[in-house]
Amino acid sequence: MVSKEVARPDPEELLRQLHEEDAEQRRGRLKIFLGYAPRVGKSARMLDEGRRRATRGQDVVVGWIQAKGAERVKELIRCFEVIPPATVNRTEQLDVDAILRRNPELCIIDELAWDNPPGGPHAHRWQDVEQLVNAGISVLTALNLQHVAEQQNNVQRITGKRASLSVPQEFVQSADEIEIVDASLDSLSECGIVKSRLDAQQCSELRELALLLAAEVVDAQLLRYMKRHGIRQSWSAHERILVSITPKTDARRMIESAARAAARFHGEWTALYIEQPDLTREAQERVDEFLEYARKLGAEIQILKNETDAVSAIIRFARESRITQLFVGHLQWKTWKLWAQPPLERLISASDGMDVRIFPTQPA
Repeated sequence: MVSKEVARPDPEELLRQLHEEDAEQRRGRLKIFLGYAPRVGKSARMLDEGRRRATRGQDVVVGWIQAKGAERVKELIRCFEVIPPATVNRTEQLDVDAILRRNPELCIIDELAWDNPPGGPHAHRWQDVEQLVNAGISVLTALNLQHVAEQQNNVQRITGKRASLSVPQEFVQSADEIEIVDASLDSLSECGIVKSRLDAQQCSELRELALLLAAEVVDAQLLRYMKRHGIRQSWSAHERILVSITPKTDARRMIESAARAAARFHGEWTALYIEQPDLTREAQERVDEFLEYARKLGAEIQILKNETDAVSAIIRFARESRITQLFVGHLQWKTWKLWAQPPLERLISASDGMDVRIFPTQPA
């Protein structure tokens, strides 16, 4: 029977968790409507949700909306109280102070990627939204994929164009909820987007990027929940694969299998090597070959040094990285002291929440 040590709670950690929970309770909720292409109907969807919430009794106002050229948006906005914009250097911007004074339960703010004119308290609208959420006001907002800073290289590769305005992906991942406005290719064709701007293949690739970003947001939400509740299991919104590399096993099959699985499930994967002293030149070259092969197939490479217990090091790294699948070779666990628990059994016992896949290797 495997015994599991129960860690004593650290008082400082408990105090930090209490402060975080208190701040979380005071914080408003942020929901982002994400479009993978322009004119997919983000603003209309956002206003429609605001209208539904208002009919359920929530105090809802509009802080900013882009209604030009959108008849559906003009129609929906009529049922809301609209906070007039502030004027800074003859340019209109979101009036954060007026919204704070009004203190609604929910504020609708379009054009999240907007840059504010010089002279205001914040350079970017997403910073205005962050201030409102931290003040306890919930926000519905809308954003196009092309304006997420870390996605702009991918979008440019697909469309050949790059947006000048951006929102950091870290802020997007702080959202409590994200909804992809998933317009069909037929509807995009009807409004002229596919014909004039993007072809069907480009729309499909952009849609896939948006879905992957949404998975990242869910993953960030899950991580916050786990930290808040002291959960250490390796839950994740998408696959995270760890391949343990040693010089004694043929890691090629593990590497190739991990690369295929990561591509199939749009996951991430890492090749981990725990540095071993006094390796022969041949063994070191073998390890270097495996790591370089993994790198070419898209793996992140991690090398741990000065580790005396390989099993503990692998599990610790896997927990910290929220690994969902762990690939190990069988030969590396071949020998152990008769009075000790076999390393493979230790690894499996300690890997709650992870799938352990064992690749048997025949001795040379």
